[in-house]
Amino acid sequence: MGITSSGNGGGGGGGGGGGSYGDTSLKCWCRWRLKHQCLFSPAFFFFLAAFLLLGCVATFYAWLMFTPFARTTTPISSSLLGCQEDNEGSWSIGVFYGDSPFSLKPIEDKNVWKDESAAWPVANPVITCSSASGAGFPSNFVADPFLYIQEDTLYVFYETKNSLTMQGDIGVARSIDKGATWETLGIALDEDWHLSFPYVFNYLGQIYMMPESSEKGELRLYQAVNFPLQWKMERVVLKKPLVDAFIIEHQKQYWIFGSDHSGFGSKKNGELEIWYSTSPLGPWKPHKKNPIYNVDRSLGARNGGRPFVHDGTLYRVGQDGGETYGRRVRIFKVEVLTEDEYREVEVPSGFHEPMKGHNAWNGARHHHLDAQELSSGEWIAVMDGDRVPSGDSFRRFILGCSSIVAVALLVMLLGLLLGAVQCIVPLNWCPHNLGKRTDAIFASWERSNVFSSKLRWFCSRLNRAPAFLRIWIKPNTLAGKLVLLLIFLAGVAFMCNGVWYIFGGNGAEEPYLVKGQYSQFTLLTMTYDARLWNLKMYVKHYSRCSSVREIVVVWNKGKAPEPSDFDSAVPVRVRVEERNSLNNRFQVDPLIKTRAVLELDDDIMMTCDDVERGFRVWREHPERIVGFYPRLIRGRPLKYRAERYARRHKGYNMILTGAAFLDAQVAFPRYWSEEAQAGRTLVDKYFNCEDVLMNYLYANASSSPTVEYVKPAWAIDTSKFSNVAISRDTNEHYRRRSECLSKFSQLYGSLSNRKSEFNRRRDSWDV
Repeated sequence: MGITSSGNGGGGGGGGGGGSYGDTSLKCWCRWRLKHQCLFSPAFFFFLAAFLLLGCVATFYAWLMFTPFARTTTPISSSLLGCQEDNEGSWSIGVFYGDSPFSLKPIEDKNVWKDESAAWPVANPVITCSSASGAGFPSNFVADPFLYIQEDTLYVFYETKNSLTMQGDIGVARSIDKGATWETLGIALDEDWHLSFPYVFNYLGQIYMMPESSEKGELRLYQAVNFPLQWKMERVVLKKPLVDAFIIEHQKQYWIFGSDHSGFGSKKNGELEIWYSTSPLGPWKPHKKNPIYNVDRSLGARNGGRPFVHDGTLYRVGQDGGETYGRRVRIFKVEVLTEDEYREVEVPSGFHEPMKGHNAWNGARHHHLDAQELSSGEWIAVMDGDRVPSGDSFRRFILGCSSIVAVALLVMLLGLLLGAVQCIVPLNWCPHNLGKRTDAIFASWERSNVFSSKLRWFCSRLNRAPAFLRIWIKPNTLAGKLVLLLIFLAGVAFMCNGVWYIFGGNGAEEPYLVKGQYSQFTLLTMTYDARLWNLKMYVKHYSRCSSVREIVVVWNKGKAPEPSDFDSAVPVRVRVEERNSLNNRFQVDPLIKTRAVLELDDDIMMTCDDVERGFRVWREHPERIVGFYPRLIRGRPLKYRAERYARRHKGYNMILTGAAFLDAQVAFPRYWSEEAQAGRTLVDKYFNCEDVLMNYLYANASSSPTVEYVKPAWAIDTSKFSNVAISRDTNEHYRRRSECLSKFSQLYGSLSNRKSEFNRRRDSWDV
């Protein structure tokens, strides 16, 4: 870079290069020195203005795209240490059930309800970094789960990455309700080296653990002294750094399967060895065909959990690491296992890949499975999962920094074209111009240096580029100005891209914990044939939200679509109504499998994070209507007003159910009670006010607060972009609602004596 000069000399293509080179060298060398007024040069002000402008653009972009609301998923004391972003991932653990190891379904499909945490139903994951951190054991992630079953009590041993030491320890949790809730007991094993893959098994009444300790260079066996938290080192099984090793009894012999990635020519995550013995305590002999595998890592050679026996057949679990580390588990049927031979064939796992991408806790990968049969004949399994691929944080940082570098280069190019920058590389940066000219020895050495001469020659040629660029593009012409505009827009795009990658996180809109558990809700919307285009966009967006279990479309008029018409990550059920009535929105529906229902108009688009925040608040107050559009009803006569009226009077007493969470087991029967008959008749008369009626029914049933507001980061009413809005005439819409208020007040009492203030929550979600 350089500064334009008002002095003489053109720096053209004069012969010999002596005058031209000397003039260019003098201009660039002088102008780039701070003591020659570099600080007040046009180039300095240009760069300052450019980066201030782009900085303002980046700030506006961050304000627009990033939620202003803080996540509060763990207790404050633990969140300061645990659950930090980790380049290895954000692994967590889920529970699955099935009639066989090939028909496993997540715990939410079992419909287990827990009133204590308002989890109706309990949803995966059930053990997370928050579980360990909240119990006082700071953890960045939990992975590699192994079950140990003692009658009706389940234990899970897992790797937990210590947030302080940044190494793997072995944690343990306990469940006494078949995996619905888990109590973190603590750290079962902590060594001076990394531990993972805590394979736990029973032999002759003793409980053993064989964790991975490849960093130590050996495979160790530990025995429980005081199960499950106290262990002693029993022996070194093998003096080899085996990774993800397990012991299995098969045909009256014991077998170790593991991977040794330290050997010459060994393919990482693609190598597998087998060892055998008459006892799990050894001594061990290598299989005749070791290594059994030394292939591409995507073929599942590396173990991915505990092997299992089903219908008398042994199956091995491997992990596919082709696309990224731990992409998925693969199941292999063992056909031959002897001291001389080994043969297996892959079989379908029966596991359905999640379709919610980063919003699913296991949307990016799942690399470990432990499935075991209970005494009842039912199968239970634990599996880990991650919402981001391996190395995601480092990848995002590199992409973000690359985008910022691209912005700097584009600003440089813009400065060159506008004439604010004359030199790309000031010649005083070249070795020939460093140091004092009076140093004869140094000068003699420098002139004899071939590299220095070539570098100065390259710099001088490079500094001629601005003149050629301005001749070629011609900024004063229309085409030239268009090029300048495109360069500027590209700079804006790269700046926004850099901000997104560096500060935007992994892109996931995660659910929120309530008392250590996740749950799910049903999304319900009411529409008709003229709005089908809008409905398809709606379903595609909201079906990817993490906590959405099912989408129910209440179809009021016209030919109903088929569920297969929608691009959805969750089941879509179209409920066709016999007549066109707004009361249909609150029909009692026995097929709804969750207590929480989000009533959301099909013309409202908001972020999944806003929806998840609303769901969390509802789980804290399931007896209330929790929503995103507040209203204040007061005055004589009663008059329906917009949200700004509630803002002006600093409170609200109504939440519109066009975007609100309700308890389906309470709200729907209440709406269809005998008491609400007169109100439903008015709704049909006005073809309006069903949400107003629901608020009156809630208020009439309780003297406690019945509404709760959650502020969305942003929301778009897509009906404004079409002519199919139900309430296009705002004045008429408000007039009808005002009449409804008067009628409902006579039937169910007044709302005027109720008022909830804004900004009562500590998390500022209701500002």
